[in-house]
Amino acid sequence: MKLIFATNNKHKLEEVKKLLPAPFQLITLAEAGIKEDIPETGTTLEENASIKSHFVFKRTGLNCFADDTGLEVEALNGAPGVYSARYAGENCSFSDNVIKLLTEMKDKENRKARFRTVISLIIEGKEYFFEGIVNGEIIREQRGSEGFGYDPVFIPKPPHPPKGGFNNPQAFEGQEQEGLTFAEMSLEEKNEISHRARAIENLAKFLMQLK
Repeated sequence: MKLIFATNNKHKLEEVKKLLPAPFQLITLAEAGIKEDIPETGTTLEENASIKSHFVFKRTGLNCFADDTGLEVEALNGAPGVYSARYAGENCSFSDNVIKLLTEMKDKENRKARFRTVISLIIEGKEYFFEGIVNGEIIREQRGSEGFGYDPVFIPKPPHPPKGGFNNPQAFEGQEQEGLTFAEMSLEEKNEISHRARAIENLAKFLMQLK
């Protein structure tokens, strides 16, 4: 089955390609002939994902899906949330957003946060939603060079063991470090636990039932 994935974000595309089962072939927006930016005017992740998937379906008539992801920080009343990609303003960089977040969090003792991904899938004209969440904390300075977005300041909880994986019963024994940020993990390690991985896993299970 061919599916248009409503993104031109190469980092996101790479993550999802590694997660989606082999029978499904991803087509990017550019490959589908859609070159303009799709407006994200929703006030929730669900609305934005739906806006993007419907835009693609109306243009192509093909099965497609879109996602929207937000970092929701408890001490900031859920911000930046749906505005995560443009937290520091329109046309800002990943670095600009992270710097603003660290500034806003400077005097906050409560560092709890979560990443949440919502997927809108349109198959045969019908829409379905899938969600993935990972809880964690915002640290006080950036660490790591992998990933993108807020990855350098987000540590998933419980902490990700540096070696052995979650299935290793000794992985957490005597562990004193606070854990790795997403930006300190390889893509494979991040995909074991990330919000997008969990949403894609739910999507994949649904798609496999259709085959």
